[in-house]
Amino acid sequence: MVLDPGSDAYTLLAEERVDHRFKGLPPDADGLTVGELAAQRRNLFTGGFTTPVLALSAERLEHNLKLMETYAARHGLAFAPHGKTSMAPQLFRRQIEHGAWGITLAVPHQVRVARAFGVRRVFLANELVDPVALRWISGELDADPGFRFVCYVDSVRGVELMDAALAGAARPVDVVVELAGGEGARTGVRTEAECAAVADAVAGAHGLRLVGVAGYEGEVPDADPERVRAWLRRLVALAVDFDKAGRFAGLDEIVVSAGGSAWFDAVADVFAEIPELSLPALKVLRSGAYVSHDDGHYRELTPFNRVPEEGALEPAFRLWTQIVSRPSDGQAFANAGKRDAAYDLDLPFAQVVRRDGTERPATGISVVSLSDQHAWLRTDPEADLETGDWLGLGLSHPCTSFDKWVLIPVAEADGTVVDYIRTFF
Repeated sequence: MVLDPGSDAYTLLAEERVDHRFKGLPPDADGLTVGELAAQRRNLFTGGFTTPVLALSAERLEHNLKLMETYAARHGLAFAPHGKTSMAPQLFRRQIEHGAWGITLAVPHQVRVARAFGVRRVFLANELVDPVALRWISGELDADPGFRFVCYVDSVRGVELMDAALAGAARPVDVVVELAGGEGARTGVRTEAECAAVADAVAGAHGLRLVGVAGYEGEVPDADPERVRAWLRRLVALAVDFDKAGRFAGLDEIVVSAGGSAWFDAVADVFAEIPELSLPALKVLRSGAYVSHDDGHYRELTPFNRVPEEGALEPAFRLWTQIVSRPSDGQAFANAGKRDAAYDLDLPFAQVVRRDGTERPATGISVVSLSDQHAWLRTDPEADLETGDWLGLGLSHPCTSFDKWVLIPVAEADGTVVDYIRTFF
């Protein structure tokens, strides 16, 4: 079991009071609990919500969860989706209910959030050298025999710092040697010889235990299918070499992990080629953006474009904003900007216009710039847009969409809001 069913943190979420902290929610809901507001099943368009407001599609969210559950099972992968995408424990729980092995995270704060909500398997895709955080992790391991924690190591110095911080720990911290995507890549050990030196350092550390190898193929320079698969085969070969050298003696399984949201088809293919090792291989895939998908960056990069027979993810986000100025035939302004919409990879995409309860395509409307609280719109002659209209925007890059919203309505296709997702960034 990877989720503690006894945690009351989810109950406390439902008991939180709605107030000014949560943008976009109905002003007349102030004082209600989140659970009470959800039970009212208000309509996103007629129930008092104010613009801008970000919403998740209930149907598309469920579709994406089921699709990746099926994909991971079909390919024999242990799925640990990256939780940094949403930092939403309610989504962590649904991911685990849909078969996830555990949750991947990046920094200690995120691990604390996951533990507060009962997550019992955490893969930290980073080297952790903060002594305070390491001692906290050690305390969690000592207090909960069912807690599994794995993190990267990518340097002898890092191993030394970790071991010093863990002096006297009852349980060692499980680590995997991170193989870099290549020269100039983000983190990770650059050569196999250096990987061996890091593994030797782990073997000499009292507070650490080497359990496998890992990396991130998204950092392969000039990534294409051939280069990514070549790097993944290097990672597998490293696991094989470590196993032949007896580095995994005394374990129950050997962890081999990779997988962002752009190349998980390559991960599935190459991990299917892992030869028989002395122990079973736990093949951990860590893709996270799938949960909401998007209308830009990941729509273009998703592996399902290459393997359409495996299915297709659906963009679950829509940012609703309102036209507050129409100064000329060629220009309009909406009341959502950088505080509300992801913009680090692409600008938002104008998708639909709502007026008097009727929705139609946003023909001839495009977002050309964002200010802090305004979207600059270019309107072509065929655009039918008036001050007061609601404009539905598609977004690019889920990771920088979730982090701008503390409480996100989950709406069915007819606008009925059935839940609220709380984020912790």
